[in-house]
Amino acid sequence: MDKVTVIVVNWNGRHHLEECLSSLSRQTFKNYEIIFVDNGSTDGSVNFVEKNFPHVRVVRLERNEGFCRGNNIGLQNASGEYIALLNNDTRVEPQWLKELVREMSNDPELGICASCMIRYFQPDLIDSAGDGYDNCGVGFKVGNGNQVLEYRKKRYTFGACAGAALYRRSMIENLGFFDEDFFAVGEDIDLSFRALLAGYKCLYVPKAIVYHKINQTIGPGSDFLLYQSRRNAEYTYFKNMPLFPMVLTLPIHLIYNLLTFAQAFFQGKLTVFLKAKRDFLINLIKVCRKRRAIQKRRKIGFIKLLSSFSSDYLFTRYKFIFKDNRTF
Repeated sequence: MDKVTVIVVNWNGRHHLEECLSSLSRQTFKNYEIIFVDNGSTDGSVNFVEKNFPHVRVVRLERNEGFCRGNNIGLQNASGEYIALLNNDTRVEPQWLKELVREMSNDPELGICASCMIRYFQPDLIDSAGDGYDNCGVGFKVGNGNQVLEYRKKRYTFGACAGAALYRRSMIENLGFFDEDFFAVGEDIDLSFRALLAGYKCLYVPKAIVYHKINQTIGPGSDFLLYQSRRNAEYTYFKNMPLFPMVLTLPIHLIYNLLTFAQAFFQGKLTVFLKAKRDFLINLIKVCRKRRAIQKRRKIGFIKLLSSFSSDYLFTRYKFIFKDNRTF
């Protein structure tokens, strides 16, 4: 049976590690290794892992290199045919790896498998049942905040949240892994987009259950999260969207940016928003170089690509504007 390498990237997450690594060590699937990449933690994370989980291979980094580079370094040390990623603020069910590997090994067209990620503190609600991508040019978590019972069937999806996902290593070697310019946030949407363009499929696996504490490292509503998400959304859109679909989607993408601009203004975070967009523009030439390489590998047709996009994220997120004309 194919071997799996599980990569856990950590930055000052000592308080999460007992539960995360203990649950990971109880997997019914046995042919796997765990690589723990520590991003220069100062809270004793490395010593804790080395003392309590001696079977886990530890890779120490001198500083916080970010989620993307941390996982890329983990990949350099991996020996598995499949690469599983897991956030440190999670608890996985014993069947998690088994369910993911079963689906991946049964379908050679699969490049990615998405887990059923459930809110740790609200276990009747979904965190992510795979990732989606809207025609306004933004990624989102499928099912976020909805009842778990609504997502009990397997289905193909745009992509997977990298907080708990399985990747075919041969796909990664073909496409590359995470874009380190992202640092953190949205890198999984970017990889999923590249995979879709190259003809790989992603399957949501409802029996691969993970409980996720959500934004425990980054912090919900933080300036860092806002900056990363707004900048990286532009990276993803302009790197990956082919020209004809871009002509169709660019107007609504601009509308989305106007709405998020207004939202940032009313939240007092306009400076952060503008810095994110400025830094995207500074890197536009590099983005265009990456875009050329990505588009050369494209195998999927425009109609199939457009059919993989959602068309209601913009309205759902800002429905109160359209409903009663309230401002932010």
